Amino acid sequence: MAFAGAWGRAAAAHAMLAAPVAVATAAALLTAVPPASAAGPVRIHDIQGAGHVSPLERATVSAVPGVVTALTGNGFWMQDPRPDRDDATSEGVFVYTRTRPSAVVGDSVRVDGRVSEFRPGGARSAGLTRTEIDAAATVVDAHGTPLPAPAVLGPGGRRAPASVVKDGRGDVEKGGRFDPRRNGLDFYESLEGMRVRIQDAVAAGPSRYGELPVLPANGAGAGTRTARGGVLLRDGDPNPERVILDDALAPLPGMNVGDRLPGAGDGVLDYGYGDFKLLLTATPRRADGGLPREATRPARPGELAVATAGLDGLDPDSPPERFRALADDIVRGLRSPDLVAVSGLRDNSGEADDGTVAADQTVAELITAISEAGGPGYDWRSVNPRDNADGGERGTNGRVGFLFRTDRGLAFVDRPSPAEPMADGPPPGGPDPAVTPVRAVRRDGAAGLTLSPGRIAPGDAAWGASRKPLAGEVTWQGRRIIVIAAQWFGQAGEDQPLFGRFQPPSRPSEWRRDAQAKVVAGFVRSIRNIDGDAGVIVAGDLNGGEFSAPVRTLAKEGGLADLPAGLKPSERYTAVSDGNSQLLDHILLSPSLKRRHEFDVVHRNAEFADRAGDRDPAVVRIGLSGR
Repeated sequence: MAFAGAWGRAAAAHAMLAAPVAVATAAALLTAVPPASAAGPVRIHDIQGAGHVSPLERATVSAVPGVVTALTGNGFWMQDPRPDRDDATSEGVFVYTRTRPSAVVGDSVRVDGRVSEFRPGGARSAGLTRTEIDAAATVVDAHGTPLPAPAVLGPGGRRAPASVVKDGRGDVEKGGRFDPRRNGLDFYESLEGMRVRIQDAVAAGPSRYGELPVLPANGAGAGTRTARGGVLLRDGDPNPERVILDDALAPLPGMNVGDRLPGAGDGVLDYGYGDFKLLLTATPRRADGGLPREATRPARPGELAVATAGLDGLDPDSPPERFRALADDIVRGLRSPDLVAVSGLRDNSGEADDGTVAADQTVAELITAISEAGGPGYDWRSVNPRDNADGGERGTNGRVGFLFRTDRGLAFVDRPSPAEPMADGPPPGGPDPAVTPVRAVRRDGAAGLTLSPGRIAPGDAAWGASRKPLAGEVTWQGRRIIVIAAQWFGQAGEDQPLFGRFQPPSRPSEWRRDAQAKVVAGFVRSIRNIDGDAGVIVAGDLNGGEFSAPVRTLAKEGGLADLPAGLKPSERYTAVSDGNSQLLDHILLSPSLKRRHEFDVVHRNAEFADRAGDRDPAVVRIGLSGR
């Protein structure tokens, strides 16, 4: 019953006809056993009911009246022009016809069919269902009927509650109190299939994959706003006031955070793949918000600058403009830091699953692009993974690594010394660094590493099908520092959606990250047990905010300070997901390095539709002169 092909656009309304016209659809009842029939006349609010599942599910219904409000290639939405007085029951519904419907927008129709619940993503999906009528026949009574007035979202209209679900309810489709006044999940369910209007919307996130998250009424009454116009994801508050626009019925303009859609935008409210979505029926006008890309200040003499950079699947087949944009992030945005902890770098053959694991060609193209952008010469250290052992898309062999410059006082300590600076593999006869764990040891009275670069506990179950963290030993103007680049298990896959049927949603990926945090924290402790004053930096994509248990575990058990946690809330984000600005990338310092530092998230990717990567880079400048 999934929607087939491209969604249809609304057709022009026809002139009113004097006599009703019967239209036979291509759909038939989908069961060989005659289903139960609803007793008496049925209207749309009876089908929708005050809940997430129709009280008439599987029942046959006859002559359900409505006005067609929008069309797709295999069905249409209709809405009752005579609503009841209960805001908890939706007055709109999707009518599934299988083939393109004959009815058009503005037709007054009566529908025969069977009530069903369609779950996008399949029966095992944790998402909600969409209530539908599987049409057997549609009768058109009149053309050119005025459409029902849309429900206006936001101040002056219907305002979403502050919580998705106020109290934990388990499976919301099977029980618990349905309360649109207290629960955002129920609020949007009560509008499912109806005409909805947003007035003077502002983009809370960039356009992506045909979707655009916005805040109605220029964000009035929204949660904690970022300094640049977004809305901040807070612990327990995924901001139900956000509205996700979808281009299924009409194209959407490319938008950055802070861009506006002046005036009214009308559409029908649908549900698909983990969220409610407003399908606008006409392309809105965009007003540029003028959001600039940030740049940090350059490091001063005596300051060590260490940064993060997510390359988002970079490989030699990536377009040249992506290499240029990422190089621009490093040179102009981060001001050419001394060391960059890199994640998201693919092997030389990209998506081809051909056994390639080396990434020297990818790195060489990036370093060349940095030089062409006016940056200094950079070098690279990493460890090749074993083929398809580190998760991600098969054949891509993503990894973390270190880009570094050596013209300001930083030197990378190679142990054992590689045969070639750009070669990621082991020297002849040496240990295989892909599976050999690095250990902390005492060297010249201070903590050092057995391997540099070396992988932290690569055989530990915590790193199954995910990137292994990489430790490197460097010196800065003679002082030894140990840097760890990390990319923890992602927030996807088995995690349940924020706006799904199970509340609160299960987050099994966080359990994986917590195990990874304990491994890295244990390694940091082993360094500091050798030298309590050791300089340790952990940097990278930890896939959790400052309030997440894994990040707190690393900071507490490793004796580290999480630097972004010290920023003002309005600046505390490195990514924007479905309009929620959130912190996913971190730099943590040991006490000896934290005494004199300046930390900055450089917002130049996450908020922009034409971004080079999904994440904003971050940089710390550590004052080490005179130590």
